[in-house]
Amino acid sequence: MSQDVQSAENNGRRDGNAPKPVAYLHSYLHGGASSLICTVITFPVYKTVFRQQLHSTLIQQTVAQLYKEGLLKLYRGVAPPLLMKTLQGTILFGFQNTLLQQLSPWAEPLLPRLMLPAVAGLGTGVVEALIFNPFERVQCILQNNRNDQCLPTISKIMARMRSEPLAYGWYRGFLPTLVRNATGSSLYFGIKGPVSNALNEQHFPPVASSFISGMVSSLVISLPLYPVSVLVANMQAQVGEENLGLRGSWNQLWQKRQKSLVLLYRGGSLVILRSCISWGIITLIYDLLSRHTS
Repeated sequence: MSQDVQSAENNGRRDGNAPKPVAYLHSYLHGGASSLICTVITFPVYKTVFRQQLHSTLIQQTVAQLYKEGLLKLYRGVAPPLLMKTLQGTILFGFQNTLLQQLSPWAEPLLPRLMLPAVAGLGTGVVEALIFNPFERVQCILQNNRNDQCLPTISKIMARMRSEPLAYGWYRGFLPTLVRNATGSSLYFGIKGPVSNALNEQHFPPVASSFISGMVSSLVISLPLYPVSVLVANMQAQVGEENLGLRGSWNQLWQKRQKSLVLLYRGGSLVILRSCISWGIITLIYDLLSRHTS
């Protein structure tokens, strides 16, 4: 959320006036638009990273594999993340803003004001995990080339998921997804505001402060949570195999990576780079749109 919008909303609360419904609507629309743009641009990088997470291959091997498959297959599976990321951005910014406004009147006496965005982000991450785990499940199945023959289309995947229990089908890998989303959302909204304020005090242009605050937030989130993302990708890409549970899946992944953090973080450099750029752009676009409608 831009600092201008946040300040206006805080003033509104002090004056005893609730934010107008249109202010809530803007946060949903701006979040969706910024996420849509980023998804289209960064999908090829995302797919490269996903293949590395899944098969533990070097970046040169992964790029060569995707090049051999061709452009059409490069964007195979783009529909679920395009829909998911747009909806995710809509809920991430919109619901966090709504939850923040609802929490503020009673939480401000109990918690420092700087902590409220992080608390609202934590609740938003829980909602995200509940809503979007099925989308991510379909996306991971589509992007795993080992499923090309048995599950070539979204309709076949959906039919297969309906035949499975929720914990094995739509919500496979839910617990690590919940941890990742809740922690990531809380850190993002807790960090980006203070970083942006600090840069503004150093007379950085608003565009630069928004972009850098998004990048810094993403860097802090991506480094510790990358192994969780690898675990999620491996759990959700599997179909028809034994469900080992969280501990068993982690032990299996750790064995596959030869008990090496270096191999576990293979593809991490691309993840961090893509994530930093993506969240820098998303934060920049969201703040620009917020300033123009404030």
